[in-house]
Amino acid sequence: MSIADEPATDLTLGERSAAHLWGHFARHGDGITPPVIIRGEGMRIYDDRGRSYLDGLAGLFVVQAGHGRVELAEAAAKQAKELAFFPIWSYATPPAVELAERLAAYTPGDLNRVFFTTGGGEAVESAWKLAKQYYKLVGKPMKHKVISRAVAYHGTPQGALAITGVPALKQMFEPLTPGGFRAPNTNIYRADDDLAADPKKFGRWAADRIAEAIEFEGPETVAAVFLEPVQNAGGCFPPPPGYFERVREICDEYDVLLVSDEVICAFGRIGSMFACDDFGYVPDIITCAKGMTSGYSPIGAMIASDRLFEPFRDGTTSFPHGYTFGGHPVSAAVALANLDLFEREGLNDHVKQNAPAFRATLERLNDLPIVGDVRGEGYFYGIELVKDKATKETFSDAESERILRGFLSSALFEAGLYCRADDRGDPVVQLAPPLIAGQAEFDEIEQILRSVLTEAYTLL
Repeated sequence: MSIADEPATDLTLGERSAAHLWGHFARHGDGITPPVIIRGEGMRIYDDRGRSYLDGLAGLFVVQAGHGRVELAEAAAKQAKELAFFPIWSYATPPAVELAERLAAYTPGDLNRVFFTTGGGEAVESAWKLAKQYYKLVGKPMKHKVISRAVAYHGTPQGALAITGVPALKQMFEPLTPGGFRAPNTNIYRADDDLAADPKKFGRWAADRIAEAIEFEGPETVAAVFLEPVQNAGGCFPPPPGYFERVREICDEYDVLLVSDEVICAFGRIGSMFACDDFGYVPDIITCAKGMTSGYSPIGAMIASDRLFEPFRDGTTSFPHGYTFGGHPVSAAVALANLDLFEREGLNDHVKQNAPAFRATLERLNDLPIVGDVRGEGYFYGIELVKDKATKETFSDAESERILRGFLSSALFEAGLYCRADDRGDPVVQLAPPLIAGQAEFDEIEQILRSVLTEAYTLL
């Protein structure tokens, strides 16, 4: 008798999931039962065994305001009673209008046009499609290619996946949408010695590789450069000094759109509502999602400049693209309530004030032989693990499988910390706690990591 045939009452929730639930980015098979999380409160999550865990990843870089926020649930219920659904396909709803106004008030420059999606990958997909159509409308139809960075993750739809720079995530779905090309990322820990010793020189070098890629492909064919303010995949690579200033110059020189992919970095993760403000640049498009509602309802957005919207203002031209649930009234209402909460509780200032303490607490782990680098910004950090600290030697594929997937993920969880052990690029542990975290939570994260990483080193 298969699990699917057995009475559900005889099985745990984890066992029942094996019958019907197809987990995202998950392994399945005999003996694999996922942990089942049943509730959250503040900084903590709780499983069906009654155990609690510190949420060191804000769900998935999402739950900015923390778990169990009753006012956000109430905002959803109130809106659902009034208008649960209506599309914004040539129509508008009050929550969508108000949220678009609110977001435009936070953005830099003239980024005033908000196109709603239901998630981050859709926002990236929308941005690429807009870039292609915009250049066709202004008489430059050859401009369609995109430059992104090595190991960068930008989503799973076919277009967004073509922008993604993680080969292992793309191989099973090739051929992809054509037009995605890569430049080096900003991992200064792995840079040549002369560049690693001079962050400003490294920043100029990395930015100039984008110009080189545009030149190689032909500026008349390149539409956009997609960059995260802090690159997620590979382990939280922050921009070196002067990097984005130079990238902005390059994009202006070649008439290429700069897309700030802030699906993770927006809404306080780095500090400001939009992380481009934290690093002092004005993009042409921002893509965002995750933290907009603190995860209490799904929504995303592509926010474009007035310049990019101008060709669509002639009364006949449309952007033939959209999503049934984009700008969903309930999600938009929750986002508005979440942004109210941000302002009332000063979450952005809380991150800016406490980020140095978070960094300093994590940097205590530098005394461990398995810790090669601690990097990131705001409440978004990666800890790169190495086999040899002196030479920066990384793990073999077999060692990475054994240490990260075979030990660290489960050991950290069993020790009471939910975070991510990731091997897209070099092996890292990623941390992005809810923005309400303070020193007590930083200390708890460090203590659990210290214990588990010390044990992991003995397994090498």
